[in-house]
Amino acid sequence: MNEKKAAAYRLGLITLLILAVLTAVEFFVAVYMSSLVLLFIIALVKAAVIVQNFMHISRLWREESH
Repeated sequence: MNEKKAAAYRLGLITLLILAVLTAVEFFVAVYMSSLVLLFIIALVKAAVIVQNFMHISRLWREESH
């Protein structure tokens, strides 16, 4: 496996773990704390992780190379 593909898999795995941890935290906040503000903040963080890693939003500001 080449280095670029390995880095992509590693990033995907890290993203999966981050989203899994945030989902578990979200569950416990919903069940035990019932804090709508904390749930909203967690949802925003999860959305930011998804946008950054899967939608490649950072490419919008990079100069294209040929």
